[in-house]
Amino acid sequence: MAWRAFGRKRRDMPPGLWIKCLGCEAMVFRKQVSELLEVCPKCNYHFRLTSHERLQVTLDEGSFQEFFADVVSSDPLAFTQPKSYEEQLRTSRENTGLPEAVVTGTGLFGGRRIAIGVMDFRFIGGSMGSAVGEKVTRLTELATAEKLPLIIFCASGGARMQEGMLSLAQMAKTASALARHSDAGGLYISVLTDPTTAGVAASFAFLGDVILAEPKALIGFAGPRVIKLTHRVELPEGFQTAEFLLEHGLLDAVVPRIELHDHLTRIIDHLAPLPPTAQPVPAEADANP
Repeated sequence: MAWRAFGRKRRDMPPGLWIKCLGCEAMVFRKQVSELLEVCPKCNYHFRLTSHERLQVTLDEGSFQEFFADVVSSDPLAFTQPKSYEEQLRTSRENTGLPEAVVTGTGLFGGRRIAIGVMDFRFIGGSMGSAVGEKVTRLTELATAEKLPLIIFCASGGARMQEGMLSLAQMAKTASALARHSDAGGLYISVLTDPTTAGVAASFAFLGDVILAEPKALIGFAGPRVIKLTHRVELPEGFQTAEFLLEHGLLDAVVPRIELHDHLTRIIDHLAPLPPTAQPVPAEADANP
């Protein structure tokens, strides 16, 4: 009514111009959040990234080559409760455009080829079934065989209960592959994002030579609510946040997303330096031989 009284027409705001921060609940300019790699400019809340977005902000443009995309989960237990596992898989694939909860492959990182895996929480909570464990294992074996640094971005609710013991067996399988990678002198960097929990946290997420995390990421085995209800104890402030784990010696660093690329570069250059004859070629030089 007020708009009519003053003789003005109300203009519709373009959709997607503003978003609500899940941390401070402020309305923030969408473009500004994007420029900060999906981080709130007011409170530094780190929005979750999809696997595609993570690859985009990590690797040299257009350099990602996917491997093992054909490895997907089946339904070995014919799981039906509360709804069929087949339906959950089909819905996740349709909604995300992904075949599974982890994307694996190689790409260039500052001109240097690396092996990389990125978990996507949108796909059944980033849970680890037999396909996820197989893809992480194959990626690790590829990194070992080709002497590549390995980076895995973790985001998971844990083992996938719809596959029973088959999902739990992936903890040992991935750990064994990483042990062989380490014995061969390979570098493995684990980056824990929100959330990293349960079977993934209890296996390859915490087996990195260097373990990094994004600010305020939830990291642990069981969630804090489950622990509190089970043990009936008051938990410390900030329990199972990245900062809490860093303070108690379980992480090497908590790194803001905007600084992560440079941080990873320093780690790789220091712990897995290339010999002088194998230095990466600048993109412009490579494009004009």
